[in-house]
Amino acid sequence: MQFFGGSEISPSPPAPTASGNNGHMLYVFNRNGICLLYREWNRPLHTLNAQQDHKLMFGLLFSLKSLTAKMDPTSSEKGNLGVPQLPGQGCSFHSFRTNTYKLSFMETPSGIKIILVTHPRTGDLRESLKYIYNLYVEYVVKNPLYTPGAPIRSELFNTTLDQYVRGIA
Repeated sequence: MQFFGGSEISPSPPAPTASGNNGHMLYVFNRNGICLLYREWNRPLHTLNAQQDHKLMFGLLFSLKSLTAKMDPTSSEKGNLGVPQLPGQGCSFHSFRTNTYKLSFMETPSGIKIILVTHPRTGDLRESLKYIYNLYVEYVVKNPLYTPGAPIRSELFNTTLDQYVRGIA
């Protein structure tokens, strides 16, 4: 399997970073902010409806990416705060941690955004997010019946994803 950037990624998943079932939620957004997939495993409290939750999460990522790009101490070009950036521009934002959860984030060159919310003591999940992206490419993008931009309904993808996230997080 080939991951973007030309480096070879093994078809086997990366080693788990923590023990137990600590994965809470996973979001997959396209470049337009449409939630293609939302999965939850260990979320005891629901405070918003699904559509509000997706908008809030996408807005949070948009704001964090914009803020990190604006604060980049290595770049002399400071765009306006809130102006969308292309994937790969500005500082790279990977994760943040609170006392109750850790949010890990990856954006691909095609604009696919993968967000995994886990237990706060979960380690670095960048390799795991790359593996999830590879699953997405194999089971969704390469599926001739899938329409780009449509919600992901692949049972094989969802089953494999569930097993993988339960093992890593």
